[in-house]
Amino acid sequence: MAIIIDETKKVIVQGITGREGRARTRLMREFGTRVVGGCTPGKGGQEVEGIAVHDTVAEVVAAAGGVDVSVVFVPARLVKGAAIEAIEAGVKLVMLVPDRVPLWDAMRIAQCAAANDAEFIGPNTLGVISPGRAVIGMIGGRADSAKQWFNEPIRGKTVGVMSRSGGMSSSCGYYLSRAGLGISTICHVGGDPVLGLTFPEVALKFEDDPETDAIVLFGEIGGSMEERLADLCQTGRVTKPVVAYIGGKAAKEGTRFSHAGAIIEGDRGTHVGKVKALTAAGATVVDGFGDLPEAACAALGVAVEAS
Repeated sequence: MAIIIDETKKVIVQGITGREGRARTRLMREFGTRVVGGCTPGKGGQEVEGIAVHDTVAEVVAAAGGVDVSVVFVPARLVKGAAIEAIEAGVKLVMLVPDRVPLWDAMRIAQCAAANDAEFIGPNTLGVISPGRAVIGMIGGRADSAKQWFNEPIRGKTVGVMSRSGGMSSSCGYYLSRAGLGISTICHVGGDPVLGLTFPEVALKFEDDPETDAIVLFGEIGGSMEERLADLCQTGRVTKPVVAYIGGKAAKEGTRFSHAGAIIEGDRGTHVGKVKALTAAGATVVDGFGDLPEAACAALGVAVEAS
């Protein structure tokens, strides 16, 4: 099985009639995602890629007989309303693709999700892909390219990938596949200060997935996701091998690095602190990004295959 998304999940697209909504709906369907409907206020009755468009999420949920995931492709200023609408309509997982979502809006979405026993991914995420099964968002590019880049989890050892960088999410999966490892799921958690699913939550999903043998992460300085993951490893809640690369080693104090979420909080959030915490918890932390595939293979006790 894969985590978060597979071919059985019913997916809807909010903002399906917009340029990105249309394009990404087509790519998701080509990859195998079960897109069952879309919604744009005032556009009900139209069709996009043969998919019925409704005015509200509640109408899509009723027509589809339930919805598992909503992917939000609307302007940043409209994300809060779209996400809360989906959550209150009973959708248990909402993906927020747009960046520049106001901080207070993200906090309000988090509050609504907690009150309704729902989850969200993002904001500012490229998405989640389970190779050979389904994709949500815009990760992996075109379906034919994605199918060539990532191994399906059908033989040998399989890893789950999570990343704070959109571009490096796909790169991690690509190079791990070239080393001969299967990929169960790749999850870009997003780069904003307030996020839905973070490394600890995603790691717990991988821990409970019988088809994920190890966890690979691309982390960064700032925030405390990596340290909180280390805490889970220390307490034995995450027992599978963890292999990590932490970006930002050369960043100097006072320098803005990468994403909005890259904020140092006291002693937590530094490159040294993250590496120390993960290493002490038994994870393998590599100095160079290119070392990830070999380290992952070593952690799983398999030889690196020629690319």
